[in-house]
Amino acid sequence: MGKPQKDPEGFERKILHQLVDFTNAHVLEVGCGEGRLTFKYAASAKQVIAFDPDHDSLRIARTDLPYDLQKHVHFAGASAKDIPFSKETFDIAILAWSL
Repeated sequence: MGKPQKDPEGFERKILHQLVDFTNAHVLEVGCGEGRLTFKYAASAKQVIAFDPDHDSLRIARTDLPYDLQKHVHFAGASAKDIPFSKETFDIAILAWSL
């Protein structure tokens, strides 16, 4: 038996795009983990900075990053406690499944 899929119906992607217009947006994702959510919206965004304190998760996110997203999606090791970016830099901030 294979690994169970998370959200095989694509509800997360549908709801996310219904709630937020990512078109050409600069996005900050807090607690990106392995990039599961990142990959659901990143193609629409102009730039994504996604960070997480878990370096193992970031390694997986970087490995799984699709080629067509590599120029505008960047993963960083950081904690939400000390966000190393100014708020003026981003149009949208996302925090989901991070608590």
